[in-house]
Amino acid sequence: MQIHLRGYEATDPRIKPAAGFGIDRPAELPDEMDVLIVGTGPAAVVVAAQLSRFPSINVRAIEQRAGRLEVGQADGIQARSVETFQAFGFATEVVDEAYRNVEMCFWKPDPADPSVIVRASRAADDATGMSEFPHIYVNQSRILDYFLRDAARAPGRLVPDYGIEFVDCTIDTEAEYPVSAQVRYVAGDREGEIRTVRAKYLVGGDGARSRVRTALGHRLHGEASMHAWGVMDILANTDFPDIQVKCSIQSHEAGNILTIPREGGYLVRVYVDLGEVGEDDDGAIRATPIEAIIAKANRIIHPYSLDVRAVTWWSVYEVAHRITDGFDDVPPELVGTRQPRAFIMGDACHTHSAKAGQGMNVSIQDGFNLAWKLASVLEHRAPESLLATYASERKVVAQNLIDFDKEWSGLLALPVDSWEDPAGLEQWYTSTLEFPAGFMTQYTPSMITLGSEHQGLAPGFPVGKRFKSAEVIRRADNRWHHLGHFHEADGRWRVYVFADAAAPARTATPTADFAQWWSRDAASPRVRYTPAGGDDDAIFDTKVIYQQDYTLVEPGDVPDAFMPTKVPYGLIDINQVFASGHGRDIFRDREISASGAIVIVRPDQYVAAVLPLDEREQLTEFFAGHMLAPANPSAAPARRSDGMTVAEKTPL
Repeated sequence: MQIHLRGYEATDPRIKPAAGFGIDRPAELPDEMDVLIVGTGPAAVVVAAQLSRFPSINVRAIEQRAGRLEVGQADGIQARSVETFQAFGFATEVVDEAYRNVEMCFWKPDPADPSVIVRASRAADDATGMSEFPHIYVNQSRILDYFLRDAARAPGRLVPDYGIEFVDCTIDTEAEYPVSAQVRYVAGDREGEIRTVRAKYLVGGDGARSRVRTALGHRLHGEASMHAWGVMDILANTDFPDIQVKCSIQSHEAGNILTIPREGGYLVRVYVDLGEVGEDDDGAIRATPIEAIIAKANRIIHPYSLDVRAVTWWSVYEVAHRITDGFDDVPPELVGTRQPRAFIMGDACHTHSAKAGQGMNVSIQDGFNLAWKLASVLEHRAPESLLATYASERKVVAQNLIDFDKEWSGLLALPVDSWEDPAGLEQWYTSTLEFPAGFMTQYTPSMITLGSEHQGLAPGFPVGKRFKSAEVIRRADNRWHHLGHFHEADGRWRVYVFADAAAPARTATPTADFAQWWSRDAASPRVRYTPAGGDDDAIFDTKVIYQQDYTLVEPGDVPDAFMPTKVPYGLIDINQVFASGHGRDIFRDREISASGAIVIVRPDQYVAAVLPLDEREQLTEFFAGHMLAPANPSAAPARRSDGMTVAEKTPL
């Protein structure tokens, strides 16, 4: 965390000063706004937290509940989500609070006595180092709390408007505020009142029964399996030895169980196989009493027993795999000819089983994908066409999720006798870990993602996939840090300059030549798209990583482009220069060419391009395809002969 750059801060630096629409934020939902968010589920709260960081945007979030979510719903947090939490500044807090998953145990009928179960094998959760962050479990309500706390602390001071439900909407694409939304007060003194509000954009994160989806004319399509599960969060005494370990339990005749330990050391979530459901069931299985679910769980884990002392939440459901026919309001025949004004995310777009731990995690990425694009368009840094990439990118991800979950939930429900290979379930689980962890998403070439023709310069950063962090030494303090942990959810593009093999120098090296062009040339995206009067790195967070040991890197040899100045004092930021050392070598770990490379990363942490250091035209054309120049672009700051900025401010 970098603070004091605007002056000394004596209070909690995580609470930013209110600005823009965050100053004296009205308690009443306004008649007009830039963005109306419907719901406070995982996708919606990400959009809220992100947009609240841009106080020039008037954004409100309505929620039909009278207050925060308290119990139930998702609990599995994959490592990709924790990486996202890091961008919002609360990853460490969540990890400390949560249950940390390190392995999964597989229990099967004892070959010597199939009437009892025995532990057959164990599988490590991340044996290959997919991420520096863990796979954890914590109730969804806590994740929503963290994002909403971030939104309330951000300059926009966004707090949900509880007790208001979305009813319907109409969209007039020619109007200044195209979305006219009917909302109804369902709690408080105004209960029953209906009013109409207008917004430039509508974001629906209102769950599987989404009214926003219905208003846009979309439907969920797919199928429901004829298999039911009972799920319960319990406090129990048991002699089952792995009650605090994630387990797949397959019995000989009674069915199967998936156990998910929860935060705190006592609570456990148990998914109990209730068996096949007849076509004429018509939902009757949902009336299964909790006592029956507990009794079946005890039959499955025989010879062990489960003495349930309290049930904090439970439900019965049939597995359904469905995806909506549209992720925004643009009809298929008009794609490419008009831009979207309304969007749906999360369960409003895709529904599936809970056992793959994907619902909340994929929803979080839906929200992150959309939010920075909305901010860029509303702040006039990008054309409206950028918003069309939300649907094109996330629908592919949702379909892949449905396909994966169909297979996983089907395998979990298979009778143990139907497996040709007794270790088949374990093998499938370990071979597909990268998908549920959130790391198989790879966006294809578009206006914000280039192709892979230069991938050989940095094979460890696949274009279209999330930026996989590695450790580096920051030259300013000579400490090791994860490079990706500096990627904040601030809407900026990251430009990582992996230097050539030459020693750090201000001139006459490929890295120095790029730096000169990047910070001085009128054609450079940094010069063209950075507004005057602000920080040098307001739009592009540019960092340099040298191949040399940090002891061989002197700040005076580093080009100005990698030491941006900050307003209002003209302070030079020396914290953007990195190197190797103490066994840390990102060039080795991510297979970066000794000739160097430029790795461009999108605001949502996905690699947009890998380019040679001397590539100018493709770099310029890439940003020109999705960015708008400000009315007053920046000029290079004046610098003395020793490289220091000439501060315009009178010395104190």
